[in-house]
Amino acid sequence: MSFDVVFVWALNGLASASGLFFIAAGLSLIFGVTRIINIAHGSLYMLGIYLAYTFATKIGGGLGFWGGIIAAALIVAGIGALIEILLLRRIYRAPELFQLLATFALVLVINDLTLWIWGPEDLLGPRAPGLRGAVEIFGRRVPSYDLFLIAMGPAVLIILHLALAKTRFGRLVRAATQDREMVGALGVNQAVLFTAVFALGSFLAGLGGALQVAREPANLLMDLSVIGDAFVVVVVGGMGSITGAYLAAVLIAEIKAICIGIGVVHIGDFSINFSKLTLVAEFIVMAVVLIIRPHGLLGRAQGAVRSTAEVEAPIRPATNVVKIIGFAALIMLACLPLFAKTSPYSIVLGTDVLIAIIFATSLHFIMGPGGMHSFGHAAYFGLGAYGAALLVKFAAMPMLGAIVLAPFVALAGALLFGWFAVRLSGVYLAMLTLAFAQIVWSIVFQWENVTGGSNGVVGIWPTAPFNTYATYYLLTLCFAVLSVLILRRILFAPFGYAMRAGRDSPLRAESIGIDVKRVHWLGFAIAGAICGIAGGLFAFAKGSISPETIAVGRSIDGLVMVLLGGIQTLTGPIVGATALTLLQDTIMRQAEYWRALLGGIILLLVLVFPGGLVGGLTKLFNDRKQRA
Repeated sequence: MSFDVVFVWALNGLASASGLFFIAAGLSLIFGVTRIINIAHGSLYMLGIYLAYTFATKIGGGLGFWGGIIAAALIVAGIGALIEILLLRRIYRAPELFQLLATFALVLVINDLTLWIWGPEDLLGPRAPGLRGAVEIFGRRVPSYDLFLIAMGPAVLIILHLALAKTRFGRLVRAATQDREMVGALGVNQAVLFTAVFALGSFLAGLGGALQVAREPANLLMDLSVIGDAFVVVVVGGMGSITGAYLAAVLIAEIKAICIGIGVVHIGDFSINFSKLTLVAEFIVMAVVLIIRPHGLLGRAQGAVRSTAEVEAPIRPATNVVKIIGFAALIMLACLPLFAKTSPYSIVLGTDVLIAIIFATSLHFIMGPGGMHSFGHAAYFGLGAYGAALLVKFAAMPMLGAIVLAPFVALAGALLFGWFAVRLSGVYLAMLTLAFAQIVWSIVFQWENVTGGSNGVVGIWPTAPFNTYATYYLLTLCFAVLSVLILRRILFAPFGYAMRAGRDSPLRAESIGIDVKRVHWLGFAIAGAICGIAGGLFAFAKGSISPETIAVGRSIDGLVMVLLGGIQTLTGPIVGATALTLLQDTIMRQAEYWRALLGGIILLLVLVFPGGLVGGLTKLFNDRKQRA
């Protein structure tokens, strides 16, 4: 391998790093000041490239291309300011995770809006006027536009650094990043500051997307794919560190470029395809960095943020009224096959709802009472699903045996990943769980001899007497009830109280002899094992599984279920899972732009019920009771 080859790989990596840096810098600024985990930031990046394409093709020439890039970034900045003023400003007092839910709803709305305006086809912009050629370096031709992008990264980094260090606006941003409440107490107009920062972050996202117009086609999948990479860059660099974001973007882009350049390596009878490592390289880097440096390469521990949300009421055992309602609901669910003989699909939908309930309650177990936010809970769902399917495929295990052993496969994964995860907190913990989920996804996707690769495992159907929709539904109902009751019993046992004590006050909990990390680790493992039951049931319900079972989208669905129902209540995830599954099924079958409709409904629910469906209704009931 010659030096010139490695040098060209390095240049390719630097060119890719610039776009990644722009979106990550904007995301880092917004999180640092507003504490909002803006999932819609990837959608703003996507809008940037679509708008730049429109200017470049409709106007044409240098003005259309270069002027279009600036215009696209400015338009995206204006859209970001409107989002902050019209939506986020109304929910700053809601728990942080509800702001995340609102931005996820925006992702759905913006995606369908983009589909309506530009259509489903990939759109590749023209080559950059004035930079269409290539420059010969060490005997190899490097596109001039790539060299331009390489120069843009450090240039924007220097401009941001000077703006933050030398201007009053920059000092306010840095002060708000450390202690935004103190900034407000000193008389600074926080509303204007937050809007300005959100607009600046959106401008950077739009600029990053617009600059890619001559390099890659615009498509509707960019929003979620790029936001994952951006979160990784921000976390690896350190939350709130712009320099760290650039360093992390370069590190990850270079590793990917080298993996692509190396390609397939043959060692004896073995072949290693390094190109496939690009699917998961950034998550491996993130996992390693967070284990060694819990706050990222250049990050520091965030200052304590005084929550403006209402104090959560302690979780209490169900009242007699709730128990009676729950028992009545259970009777109705058990009788569903009798009422649905003419509509087998309702039984299939009921099975999906029950599996979703197991998935959501297990996630709520660690997010609510445990205080551990997970962005990668699908890993344990997938381990359970693949564990059950592979036991049937390779060990000819009976169906019930495979379902019973599925949670043990998930438990093994949760014990391993949880040991590292519980040593972090907040966003860092959430991102490490996402990294582990992506690593599991990559192994499943690439281990074709065992998992079937992208084709997955097929022909995993229930056996007698559970080979009808009705009997399999009743089996799923039994596992769902058992799972929910186990989790509730644990929560009101000494272990559950210890887990909640570790969430609310770790220092006090440790002072009375509770090993908080050990308790949270075991709680993480229990949640993973219960989630594995949902995965095992899912494999037989669908008859086949694929890597999509572990994809990021399933983890996001779990988050939405928990937040939609209400994270402060035990019935919240049950209601949220039921509502989201029914909404997705109903809307997807009846509306062309179902994402926008679903996003609009979620936004409406977030604004009307900032504590989730169950939390909002409980608050209304308590307020009315007090007035009476």
